[in-house]
Amino acid sequence: MVIKSIQSTPRLPSWTVLCDFDGTISFKDVTDTLLDAFGMPGWQALEQQWENGEIGSRDCMAGQIALLDTSQAELNECLSNLAIDPWFAEFALYARRHNVPLHIVSDGLDYAINHILQANGISAIPVFANRLRQVSERRWALDFPYHNANCLKASGVCKCGIAKTVTPDKCLMIGDGRSDFCVSQIADHVFAKGSLVAECQKMGVPFTAIKDFSQATAELERLLHQRETAYLAPVEQLIIRGMSDQPS
Repeated sequence: MVIKSIQSTPRLPSWTVLCDFDGTISFKDVTDTLLDAFGMPGWQALEQQWENGEIGSRDCMAGQIALLDTSQAELNECLSNLAIDPWFAEFALYARRHNVPLHIVSDGLDYAINHILQANGISAIPVFANRLRQVSERRWALDFPYHNANCLKASGVCKCGIAKTVTPDKCLMIGDGRSDFCVSQIADHVFAKGSLVAECQKMGVPFTAIKDFSQATAELERLLHQRETAYLAPVEQLIIRGMSDQPS
């Protein structure tokens, strides 16, 4: 007996990619760079309170952004000098071509992220981040559209909440630091850089250590291939078994 066709095949599980920005796509932390250039006295004390666990990133960021003293033109010039991983554009293109949704999920600044992406010719990627708002010629404030009052980390952006909202099936998290620790616990796989590598080892979550997005593209291709192989192998076995049953 030869199996000529399969009437019903299982639906392949789909991957959705959530990607951090600061230190993951960009080489430097954007907010720290702006504060170094334009921050008034007091932002370092807020940073120390956050590092000590005395305040969450939401309160830290709100206080620090209120201490920025810069015009929009000066802000844009500073942002234009920030470099990103040169392989990220290729990774984004690969994901789009293979119908893998890609979202940037950051506890940083939406305006800054969009400006930097545009400067590098990258568009059409949804960005979930804190909303930077100009309140006067040289003063700024933050809004928190993705804040969750129940967020255990008191973050400006609750990455766990976004993951549960935009990920219908399997979640791949790409990140590098503290703002990615919590969401990595619920991800199906993590591409980790920086301190997130040790945290993934500590938590026992499935992860792959990467240095840049050239590795991320190759590893995403591997994940997609594993998914297809896992689901196609049983069908192929049936076909082979059917062929072996034929009279010689």
